[in-house]
Amino acid sequence: MAKSILKSSATVATAAFLALSFGAATSAQAAESIWNFNIWGGKRAFTAGIESLKVDLEKAGGGDFELKINYGDALGPRRQNPENIRVGAFEAGQICVGYYPNKMPLLSVMELPFILPIDLQKRANVEMEVMQHPAIVAELAKRWNMKFFGPAFLPAYEFMGNKRIETTADMKGVKMRISGLNAKALQVFGAVPTMVTAPDGYNALQRGTIDSFGFPYSYAFGAYKLYEVSKYVTEGMGMGGFMCLQTVNLDAWNATPKAVQNAMPAAQLNAIKNMITSYTTADKKWIPLFHKKLEVVKIDPSVRNQLASGAGKIWAEWAKEQDGKGRPGSEMLKFVNSVVAKHK
Repeated sequence: MAKSILKSSATVATAAFLALSFGAATSAQAAESIWNFNIWGGKRAFTAGIESLKVDLEKAGGGDFELKINYGDALGPRRQNPENIRVGAFEAGQICVGYYPNKMPLLSVMELPFILPIDLQKRANVEMEVMQHPAIVAELAKRWNMKFFGPAFLPAYEFMGNKRIETTADMKGVKMRISGLNAKALQVFGAVPTMVTAPDGYNALQRGTIDSFGFPYSYAFGAYKLYEVSKYVTEGMGMGGFMCLQTVNLDAWNATPKAVQNAMPAAQLNAIKNMITSYTTADKKWIPLFHKKLEVVKIDPSVRNQLASGAGKIWAEWAKEQDGKGRPGSEMLKFVNSVVAKHK
């Protein structure tokens, strides 16, 4: 009990220190003019969205607003972003739902296997619409004192590593990095899903603690240099992965100049455009390099269909579990499927 109290006190003290150091939402002056944004890794295609928002929102703020992007987890560990944003240790940060099991249960609907379209624009459209659903807004606000403010959609996932995967039979016993709900589709065929964060992927592959790493194709493999410690890469798997988004502390949002708030919808659309451009540019850079350095394993559509064949059961199990805990799981699943169908 004493250790628990000491640990809790240390966590609060750390948050308080960060709040004083980095300009928390509790400081009226800082909240009106500055958002400190925490994100892991360096500049890459994935960060094009927040970088685009920075330009547009600071322009709208006319000198009264600054969005400071802190790369490399400079403000704190990525796994603590929700807690740090909630208490105002920093104003805003990158969130990927799969990094926080059970912390955003309704939003995890977006990480169900094969539920989202592969096309980037369609995927972005679906995510933007789902983020406006009242139940999702409430989950972020009531549980985490935060709101969605920026898109961070990801391309479909492929696998890179040191085990050759061409059929579902090849997955048996393979330690594969993939998010929790998507992992269930692979477990059916004997895969051993293991969660490893993006910055830890290189060492995990190099040491053999992971055989094959699921990542958005192609930018993420290039950004984290996984091709340097791999032999194979798939093309055609097209799986889903993390649901990522940019969030801001509600108190900081409410204290932000109205001109910045009003500029947000247009800035979001521009961020989507810039992200798609960045992903496309990354493909032109990385895919030829992968083809040169690795064995590219083309996945037959029948294999992908085999993987996707059990998705409906996984979706139903997710909805039933959420319903059983008093959350509108069935309603949310139905809504997401209707949005996907609309954008198809």
